[in-house]
Amino acid sequence: MAIQPAFALAAHSVRLASPADFDGWRDAARRLALNEVKPEDIEWHIEGAGGTGTGLPPAPVGVELRVAKDFIDRAAAVACHSHSERFALLYRLLWRQRQEPHLLRIAADPDVRRFEAMEKSVRRDEHKMHAFVRFRKIGDGNSERFVAWFEPDHFILERASSFFVRRFTGMHWAILTPHASAEWNRERLALGPGASKDDAPTADQSEDMWRTYFASIFNPARLKVKAMQSEMPKKYWRNLPEASLIPGLVAGADRAAREMIARMPTMPAPHHQAIQARHWPAAEVPTETEAQSIDALRQQASQCRRCPLWSEATQTVFGEGPDDAELVFVGEQPGDQEDLQGRPFVGPAGKIFDAVLQETGIDRTAVYVTNAVKHFKFEPRGKRRIHSRPNAGEVQACRWWLAQELKLLKPRLVVALGATAAHSLLEASVAITRQRGQTITRDDGLAVFLTIHPSYILRIREAEQAAAERARFAEDIRTVRAMMAA
Repeated sequence: MAIQPAFALAAHSVRLASPADFDGWRDAARRLALNEVKPEDIEWHIEGAGGTGTGLPPAPVGVELRVAKDFIDRAAAVACHSHSERFALLYRLLWRQRQEPHLLRIAADPDVRRFEAMEKSVRRDEHKMHAFVRFRKIGDGNSERFVAWFEPDHFILERASSFFVRRFTGMHWAILTPHASAEWNRERLALGPGASKDDAPTADQSEDMWRTYFASIFNPARLKVKAMQSEMPKKYWRNLPEASLIPGLVAGADRAAREMIARMPTMPAPHHQAIQARHWPAAEVPTETEAQSIDALRQQASQCRRCPLWSEATQTVFGEGPDDAELVFVGEQPGDQEDLQGRPFVGPAGKIFDAVLQETGIDRTAVYVTNAVKHFKFEPRGKRRIHSRPNAGEVQACRWWLAQELKLLKPRLVVALGATAAHSLLEASVAITRQRGQTITRDDGLAVFLTIHPSYILRIREAEQAAAERARFAEDIRTVRAMMAA
C-alpha cells in the first residue's frame, strides 16, 4: 500500500458511523469513484455518530459503476475486519476494477491476496461465534432472559446476529462483546455499545447439560488433538463450560478407545454376510500371480483381500476400457453408485467426467478408466454411505493392481485425477493445487498428467465458482487431448 508523505493532506475525509458501517462506505465510495477521486486522496475515519461523511460530491446522474458480481457481498464481510485500513483497501479495489474488471481473479495481486485473507478471517470468526456462543439463563417467568459473552477478533456481531435470531427466535437473549452488544426481545434486534465480561452471568444449570452432551459425543478412537485445537482454539475455552472436560478426556483417550473396541461386536451384520456370500464365495483366494490379460487380472481382483476394505464393500470395482488403450484416467476410489454397479465413474462425479470428455472430443469408449483403490471406503450415516478418503496403507495395498493394469495396457499417457491417484502413481505426496497441469515422467518412462478429481467440482457451493472450476478442468482435458494428438 502506498504511504503518503507526512505533509500531504487528503482531499476528502470520510466519516463512517460505526466500525462495520458498510452501507456508509458503499454510499461514499460510489460517489467518490464516480467523481474520479483517487484512493490516495481519501481518508477514512470511524466516528460514533458522524454520519457517512461531510462534503462528499453528489453522484453524477445517469452514470453507472460496475464491479465484479460477487465483490459487494465479499466486501461486506471484509468491512467487518478489525484492520484499520480495511475501508481504504476496499476503495482501492473498487477503483482498480474499473480498469481491471477481472482483478479479483488475479490471485497473485497483493491487494487481492490481502482482501481474500481478510475475508477468510472474518468468515472464520463468524463461524466460531456461531459455534462457541453459550447462553446463560437469568431470571424466571416473564423476566427470563439468556445472556452470552463472546470475544470476536473482528466487528462481526451485527453480521452474525441474524443466525441467532433465526435459531433462537422464541428466546429473549443478549450477546455481549467488547465492541458491541445485541439484544433480541422476540420481536426486534437492537444493537448497543460494547460491554465487559463482568456484565455477563457466570454460570447456570445448563452448564451441566453442555458437559454431559460433550462427554457423550466424544469419540476417543478418532481423537486428533491438533485438529481439535484448530477447530476449537484454546482462546475460546474460558467461555465454554464443556472445555473443563477436555484435558481429562484427552488424557484418558487411549484407555477409553481400547475399552470401546473391546465392546464392539465381533460378527458382521447379517446383510453384510449375505452380500459377501454372493460376491466372495468360500473358496480359497487364488494366488496373485501376474495375469496375462486385463480380463484375467479383473478376475483376480474380484477376490482381493489385500486390505480390510473388501469386507464392507459390495464388490471390487475394477478398471474399464479397451486392452490397448493409449490413454488411462486414474481416480481415487469407487463411490456409492460405482460400488453398487461394479463400474468406475458412473456416479455424480462420473457424469461430470463423461460430459467433459464429450465436450473436449475424447471418446470414453476409447480410453481406460480405473481407480487407485478398487473398493468403496465409506462411513454409514443412517441409510446413506458417506465417502471416506482411503489412507496411505490402503493406497499402498492396492497399488499392485494398478501397476499390473498399466503393465498390461502400456499407455502413452496416464491422467491422475486428484491427489490420491497422483500419490499412487508417483509413490509420493503431490500438491495438486500447485502442480496441476504439469506432466511428470516416472523412472519407467510413463508420463503422468496431474489435474483435479471431478468430485472436487461437486463440493463447491457457489454456482459461479463451480462453473469456473469445471471450465478449468475442461481446459486440462483439452491439454491431454492435444498431448495425445502430438
